[in-house]
Amino acid sequence: MNKKYLIVLSTAFFVVLLDQFTKFLIRNNLNLGDSIPIIKSTFHLTYVTNTGSAFGLFKSLNWFFMLFSIAVIIGIFYHLRRKINEKEKFLQLAIGLLLGGTIGNMLDRIIYGAVTDFLDFRIWPVFNVADSAVTVSVVFLIILLWKE
Repeated sequence: MNKKYLIVLSTAFFVVLLDQFTKFLIRNNLNLGDSIPIIKSTFHLTYVTNTGSAFGLFKSLNWFFMLFSIAVIIGIFYHLRRKINEKEKFLQLAIGLLLGGTIGNMLDRIIYGAVTDFLDFRIWPVFNVADSAVTVSVVFLIILLWKE
């Protein structure tokens, strides 16, 4: 296996594993709507579901976001095969985070009909590990594009 694929796929696998494991724990230990304070008034574990996009926008467009996720995954593999250089390790990491986050939330949409969210900082909409991976990957990609 090509080294760039190894970095991207192992990063994506780790993200999906962590994302799905944490969502499994939430779904099996909390009821929908339950909230447990970890740091009072600052950070809670709050079990909510989301059929829309980030921040609960575009609710009930689950089918659209599944199709969009498939398009993102196809785009990632296209660029990975043709445009990403072996030496671009930071880019490979960013792409792996994006791939893992996309797959993690897409699995929820397919299996449960909605994305499980649970990280609640009270000043921001509730999110999950996959959302975090996608956000970090976008920040990395912006930094990389800024440097060019």
